Amino acid sequence: MNSLWLVITALAAFLVAYRFYGAFLAAKVAVLNDKNITPAHRLRDGVDYHPTKKIVLFGHHFAAIAGPGPLIGPVLASQWGYFPGFAWIVIGACIAGGVHDFVVLTASVRQDGLTLPKIARNTIGPVAGATTAIATLFIVIAVLASVAIVVVKALSHSSWGMFTILVTIPAALLTGAWMYKIRPGKVGEASVVGVTIVMLGVFLGKPFADSGLGHYLIFTEETLSILLPMYAAVASILPVWVLMCPRDYLSSYMKIGVIAVLAFGIFVAQPELKMPATTPFLGGGGPVVSGAVWPFVCIVIMCGALSGFHALIASGTTPKMINKESDIKPIGYGAMLLEGFVALTALVAACALEPGDYFRINTPESNPAEVAKYEAMVVSAKQQYDWDLTPKELPALEKGVQETLVGRTGGAVTLAVGMAKVFSSLPLMKSMMAYWYHFVIMFEALFILTLLETGTRVARFVFQETLAQFNPRYQLGHHPNWALNVTMSVVVCGLWGGLLYIGNLDTLWRMLGIANQLLATIALAVGTTYLLQHAPKRIYALCTGVPLVFALVTTFTAAVQSIQMWWQTPESDPTRLFLTRLACALAAIMLALTVVIALDTVRRCYVLLLNGRPAAELSVREPA
Repeated sequence: MNSLWLVITALAAFLVAYRFYGAFLAAKVAVLNDKNITPAHRLRDGVDYHPTKKIVLFGHHFAAIAGPGPLIGPVLASQWGYFPGFAWIVIGACIAGGVHDFVVLTASVRQDGLTLPKIARNTIGPVAGATTAIATLFIVIAVLASVAIVVVKALSHSSWGMFTILVTIPAALLTGAWMYKIRPGKVGEASVVGVTIVMLGVFLGKPFADSGLGHYLIFTEETLSILLPMYAAVASILPVWVLMCPRDYLSSYMKIGVIAVLAFGIFVAQPELKMPATTPFLGGGGPVVSGAVWPFVCIVIMCGALSGFHALIASGTTPKMINKESDIKPIGYGAMLLEGFVALTALVAACALEPGDYFRINTPESNPAEVAKYEAMVVSAKQQYDWDLTPKELPALEKGVQETLVGRTGGAVTLAVGMAKVFSSLPLMKSMMAYWYHFVIMFEALFILTLLETGTRVARFVFQETLAQFNPRYQLGHHPNWALNVTMSVVVCGLWGGLLYIGNLDTLWRMLGIANQLLATIALAVGTTYLLQHAPKRIYALCTGVPLVFALVTTFTAAVQSIQMWWQTPESDPTRLFLTRLACALAAIMLALTVVIALDTVRRCYVLLLNGRPAAELSVREPA
C-alpha cells in the first residue's frame, strides 16, 4: 500500500478535529477567557512561574510531551501491521489524548498551576488526592527509568551521537541567555543562533568521531545509566528559562522540522508499506511485543494517542508559564494532534522497511537462546503463513548508515533506519544516509533528555506540594526554596536512576506503558469530575468520561496479563529475576492505587449528579 494514503487521511482527521472539536472544547466546555489572570503573572517567581510567549511555550510543551512514545511506540507496534497502530493514533489523539491534555491544562491554570494530585484533592477529595500523589510518584519514576533506557541503548558506544547531544547543551544555554538577558524578546534571533549550533553539532560529529578524540565520548551502557540521572538533576534545578525552556524550544524546531521533511519525503518518494495491514502476530506471540494487539497496541503506542505523562506536564511546568487562557487550545489540544502526526510518520518509516529487516533489527540476539528463538520464528512464519522474514536490504542499510543494526532493539534504531531510508530516496540525498541516521538518533535522544529533565522537575513539584501541606514555607510560587529544590531533584533522580541501572528494555518498556496509561486513567477521572463541577453543562463531562471507561478497561486488562506473564517467566539470572518481581510489585501497587482513585471518583460523581454543584465549588477560578 502507498504510504501517502495514511498521511493524507490522518492530516485531514487532525485538521477537522482541531477546527471543530478543539474549538468546541475551548468555547463551550472550558469557556476560555483572556480576562482571567493566569498563574504565570499572579505567582511569578522567575524560576517556575514565568509568563512565556505562545510559540516558545508551545515548543516547550510539545518537546516535553513528545518524548519517545510517538517515536518508539509506533515502531514496536508495527509487528501487528500498519492498520492497528494507524487506527489507534488517529482516533486516540483526536478523541482521547487531545481532550485529556486540554482539560488537565485548563484545570491546572484555573487552580494556580497546581499538579495533578492537588487538583484531584480539590475536585474529588483528600483520599483521591493522597492516592494520586503516591501513584504519580510511583508512575513518574517508572516512566523516567523506562524512557532513559532508550537513550542508553541508542547512544552507547556512539561517539558521533554523544558529541551531537553535548553540543545541544551550550546551544540551549546561549539561546536562553539571548532570549531573556542579551536580547530580551528577540525569539527569532535566538532561534537562528541555537539551531545553527545544533546543526553544526550534527555535521561535526563524524569528523570528531573519526579523530583521535573520538574515544573520549564512547561510553558503556552502565556509564550512561549513571550520567543521565546526574544531568537530569542539574537541569531540573536550574530556572526554567536557563536551560529547560530554550532547550525544549530548540528541540521542538528539530522535531517539527524533521517530521516536516519526512512528510515531504513521503509525499515525494511515496514509499510502499512493506509491512502488511495486519500480521499473524495479532493474537500474541510476536518477537517484539509478546501480547495481543488489544490491549497492547494502546499500551505500546502512548504519547502518540493517549498518554498520562502529558498530565504531568499539563499540570506541571506548562500551566505555570501560560501567558493567557486562549493559549491553552493550541498548546493543550493542538500539540497533542501534532504529536499524533509525529507518531504516524514514525509508523510509516518503520513499515516502509522490509519485514525481514524490521524483525532482524528488533529481535534480541545477545545470546544463543535468543538467536535460536529468532531463527525458529523465521521458519515458523514461512511454514505456517508463507511469510518470508529473511532480511532483504539489511547489509545495504548497515553499509549506508555505517552502523551494525542486527539485534538493536528498542525501536530508536529502527526508526532512524526507516527515516534515513526515506530521506536517502530523495534527489541529491543518496550519499547522506549516514548523516540522516545519526541526525535522527540525535533528535530522538534530545527529546528523551527533555522528558527526563521535565519529568524530574514535575516530580519535584509533587514532592514540594505534599510537604507544603505540613509546612507552608515549602509552597511553590513567589520565592524559590533552593535547598528543597536541590534535595528533591537529587532524590527523584536517584530513584529512577537506580531502576535504570538494574533494568532491561523489555520489562521497563512494558512497565512504562502500563504506568503511563494508568496515569492517563487517573487524569481522565480527575478531568471528568472537574467538568462535572465547572463545565457550563454537566453532559460535557462525557468528553473525558467516555475515554476514561475505555482507558480503564484496556489498561487493567493489559496490567493483569503482564503481571501474570512476568510472574510465570522462568529466570535463572538473579538480577533479571529481581527486576521481573519488582515490575510485578510496582504494577500491582499502581493497579491498587488506580482502583482506589476510580472508586472515589465514582463516589464523588454520584454525589455531584445527585445533589448538583455547590456554589462554593463553582467559585474556583471560574471564567470572569
